[in-house]
Amino acid sequence: MKFYIAVLLLLIKTSFTFGQKETFFKNVAPIIYNKCAPCHRPGEAAPFNLISYEDVVKRASFIKDVINTGYMPPWRADSHYTSSSFSNVRMLTAAEKKTINNWIDSKMPKGHEIKSTTDILNKYHEGTRYSRQPDAVLSVSKPFQVKGDNAERFIVFKIPFEFDKAQNVEAIEFISKNKKVIHHANFAIYDVPDAISTTSQPDFINNTVGESDESQIAYAPLKTNMVYYGGWIPGTGYESYPKDIGWTMPKRGVILLTIHYAPVGKDEIDLSGVNFFFTTTPIKRVIDVINFGSGGVAEEEITPYFMIPADSVRKFTLVVSNPEKQSIIAVWPHMHLLGKSFKAYAITPQKDTLKLISIPDWDFNWQELYTYKKPIIVPEGSRLIVEAVYDNTKNNPKNPSNPPKMVFGGGEMKTKDEMMTMLLLYLPYKEDDENLNLEDQK
Repeated sequence: MKFYIAVLLLLIKTSFTFGQKETFFKNVAPIIYNKCAPCHRPGEAAPFNLISYEDVVKRASFIKDVINTGYMPPWRADSHYTSSSFSNVRMLTAAEKKTINNWIDSKMPKGHEIKSTTDILNKYHEGTRYSRQPDAVLSVSKPFQVKGDNAERFIVFKIPFEFDKAQNVEAIEFISKNKKVIHHANFAIYDVPDAISTTSQPDFINNTVGESDESQIAYAPLKTNMVYYGGWIPGTGYESYPKDIGWTMPKRGVILLTIHYAPVGKDEIDLSGVNFFFTTTPIKRVIDVINFGSGGVAEEEITPYFMIPADSVRKFTLVVSNPEKQSIIAVWPHMHLLGKSFKAYAITPQKDTLKLISIPDWDFNWQELYTYKKPIIVPEGSRLIVEAVYDNTKNNPKNPSNPPKMVFGGGEMKTKDEMMTMLLLYLPYKEDDENLNLEDQK
């Protein structure tokens, strides 16, 4: 008798379990809040919020389409092509996609609000995506008006700063009051000696018109020593560093912030800057940044000559010798609208291949800094190789020229021009870097 009762209870329990459906707060919200809400929330670049149950239900059909096609969350790198693995992957797992699909197909039950789920949202502080408020917010001097004339703009803003002392940096973050009008932003941080004025130059320079870079001339006295270089594109958040690793913000200097404003049809206002998060923990190892390719190191080494004739698909290669043993912690590829694919790897003196990054289907709208879980160790004497393919034909739906026109590559930043660039973050090698955990935060 006891046996039959046990079997009956088991059947009832199993039936109940199989009959359970995913609910928003228990099953779906943790995925949405972790993978979507970082961009789809007030103040960020996404065009709508995905915070409440109602937000998600209203766009359920759209969400189902974009996650099943892999369009969202955006991640363009081949995660299998790397000698390490990436720490900032945003792709949904097969199980996460199945959960969302099952929930939508089951008429999207809401369920009961769960504190542990809503706590995920509470980690987002107003004005930042980092885990705490910034120690310093350095912004442009006044709001900038972006004219609604459907023209793209490249504006270089000067942001002077002075602290009581130099500061150890554990994280940085580009911020804006209107990210929806920004295509991308780059910023260089310079240490400026006391003898040089940081206020005599204009607050900003418009580099949109003409071929000359007026900011190169006007801001030349400030460019005595670049300490660090960073940037932002839609989808990226803050940049943080592992324990004991980072860089030092000088006591006095300037930030030269270059913002590429996308074409807009109505006047917009923007106020941008950079959040800084400092630490009292001593920095034992300093991150180095180097820019390869057009507008950077070894531009002349691109072969063939970097120009893309109309109605052609061209492949270009950059080969650079590695002068020292390095521990690479992140890479940031960059091309424009003609970009078709991008690949970077290193060949060691022993003929081993170290895979850095492959983006088989380039997407100009989604570029980012790809960070590794463990560094990729590149021996001295290795050859760093970058291969980029461009499609300057009418078959490229993103081609900005119709009919296609000859395009010359270089350091030009205009969208109709082209670039072949890779930003590389690395540490000079130390023993046991092979076991360095880059996810071990301060």
